[in-house]
Amino acid sequence: MTRHNDKAPKDETPARDQATGVSGEQLSFLPPPPFCPSWPTKNTLADVALGMFMDGRMIDHPDFENSTQSWRLGAVVFTLRTLGWPIETIEIPSPTEQSPDRVIALYRLDPKYTAQALAINGRAAHVV
Repeated sequence: MTRHNDKAPKDETPARDQATGVSGEQLSFLPPPPFCPSWPTKNTLADVALGMFMDGRMIDHPDFENSTQSWRLGAVVFTLRTLGWPIETIEIPSPTEQSPDRVIALYRLDPKYTAQALAINGRAAHVV
């Protein structure tokens, strides 16, 4: 019996190109968890940032620093995500002479979550 080169022996893990359908991530047949975030503590940087996101703003570090005098936007976004807010990150190439591969992050909250959050919180949502 000859062994084909495209099959791995039973005691070995197949190479990525040999494993049909393996893409490195697990498929889920479960629905995503319901949107049910916690609100940040009033007057914290997370509260200020959430207000900016709920106003429909896309925020980068300079915007946040100009509004809050804090350069900790990444930490604030992490906190909001921990509280259940699905803040999106958009990576934008922003090369400089010193760093030609530089990429900056722009953060946003999809307006559908703003509307849902306002409805959960009992306020009328007029979000486009």
